[in-house]
Parts: sequence; structure tokens; C-alpha cells
Amino acid sequence: MRASRLLSILLLLQTRGRLTARQLAETLEVSVRTIYRDVESLHAAGVPLYGDAGPAGGYQLVDGYRTRLTGLTTEEAEALFLAGMPGPAAELGLGAVVAAAQLKLQAALPSELRDRAARIQERFHLDAHGWYHDGDQSPHLAPIAEAVWNQRRIKVCYRRWKAPTDVTRILEPYAIVLKGGKWYLVACGGGRVRTYRVHQVLDLTVMDESFDRPADFDLAAYWRAFLVEFRTRLYQDEATVRISPDGLERMRELMSAAVVDSVSETATAPDEDGWVTAVVPIESLQHAHTEFMKLGALVEVLKPYELRERLEATARGLSALYLSG
Repeated sequence: MRASRLLSILLLLQTRGRLTARQLAETLEVSVRTIYRDVESLHAAGVPLYGDAGPAGGYQLVDGYRTRLTGLTTEEAEALFLAGMPGPAAELGLGAVVAAAQLKLQAALPSELRDRAARIQERFHLDAHGWYHDGDQSPHLAPIAEAVWNQRRIKVCYRRWKAPTDVTRILEPYAIVLKGGKWYLVACGGGRVRTYRVHQVLDLTVMDESFDRPADFDLAAYWRAFLVEFRTRLYQDEATVRISPDGLERMRELMSAAVVDSVSETATAPDEDGWVTAVVPIESLQHAHTEFMKLGALVEVLKPYELRERLEATARGLSALYLSG
């Protein structure tokens, strides 16, 4: 375990440059005192590593030094091939690059690891898209990704849901996120970081102007906070519903996790027919109407009354349409 950590320290410094003892400790999930001991061990082994004190200090390797320790464990080699997603990579314009990298990695691996990695590709496939759509198709995804990488400002014509729907923005693209088969751009515009759906970009110009990406911007932390805020804004009301046993099964396939979880938490004991009553979050009356129509007669909305009226009107319209003949 300690030998693996020493190698990790070496590779972290080789790839990231100067790092403080605290940064190393947080990355490797050990104490700062442990990092001090490990650095002493690396010194004793002849690794040209030095440290500077002060606010701008930290540890770094002597310029030009690179380790030749590139060995992979069996689990690490398997994980690298399992992490490869050819579909999203191709959408970003990197399909050929990923394929070439995997080929080189296979060639460099010992025969045992190469065989195990090949079995991973034969037996596991990662598909990031949802069941009911094939993901976003946007001609602007690859150039946006290149602008993110090269830290170039972009000018976009973007379609949003509220009026005016089509707006023009100058953005500093920080990152791209793939979620549920949909691509999102995290960018700073007007001094505020926001999330944009790449599919909604109508026109794109990559500008000659570069920008400095904030060194302290944490993409994972931003995305976690964005999801929490999004879910809070998404569900503005709630509905009380009765659900049949078959409806409970279908709901797990058709409804969001928030709705399914709410049913599990609030459902009453089943009545003599197996129906339960539960309270579920809804985005809006219109959205809830569409969602509950998916379940047909497997669910009954008790309130809000306006939503119940909408569903009754739809049911009467369907009855008139299909019984008229």
C-alpha cells in the first residue's frame, strides 16, 4: 500500500507540477504527516524532489526528471478499457484518437493484461444514452469542445425557453458535461457561471480571444451544486395520487427518480385492491398532465383539483374519439 502511494506521489508531481503537502494529502486521503514521511522516503531513494516553504511553496521534481515506472496492475488495466466510451468520444471528434490510444495501450501491456483487457471490451459496453432518445445531435459540439480545451471565447446564438427565446452571448467555456445522453456546456458569461444545453446552440463562432480559466474552479463540485439547485427549482408543487400495483411497476420505468422515491416514502398501506395513495412532486400542471397520461388508468389524481380536471377532460375526449364509431 505504501509503495503504491509513493508511486502516486511521484506521478502526481510529474503530471501536475508543484503541489503542497496538504494538496497531496487530500488527493491521496492521508494525513499531512504521512506525506512528510513519504517525501523523506523518496529523498532517501534518490528521487530529485525538493520543497519550498511559504504561501507559494510546495513540492516539485527537478526540471526534466520523469519516472519510467509505468506498470499497471490488472485492475487498473481493466478499468482503463472499461472507462472508454467510443460513442461520446466520437461525438466530441475524438473517436479515432481514443481508438489509437487503446491500440497503443494494448500493444504496451503484457500478454496476460492484454488478454484480460480484451475480455473487458468483449463483455462490457457503456451506453450513455437514454432508452427513449439517441442523445443530442449538434454540429457545434466538437468546436465547442475544442474551445474548452484551448480556452477560447465563443459567441453563441442560443435558444432558451423564455422570451426572448433566441439570444446572443459571449461566453468563456469552462467544461462540457454528458448526462443522460445530453451534452451541457458550463461557461461563464456576464460574470456568472451557467449551464447551457449544447443542442440549443443555433450558431457558433470561436473567437480569437483567449481567457484564463479560474484555477480554483472545481467542475465536479459545480455540477453537484447545479443538480441540487436544478431539482429544487424543477419541482414547484405536489400532487396526491392513487396508484395501482401495475402502476407502481410502470412508474419505475416512466417517471423520474424523485417521483419514484417520493412514492416509496409517502405511500399508504395498500387497500383491498392493492392501490396505494402517495404524494409526489410535480414541475407544473402541464408537465404533470403529460406524465400521468403515460400511466393511463393505472393512476388516479386526487389533487390538485385543476390537474384532475385536465385529466378528466382528456379522458372524455379520448372516450368520445374512440367510442364514436
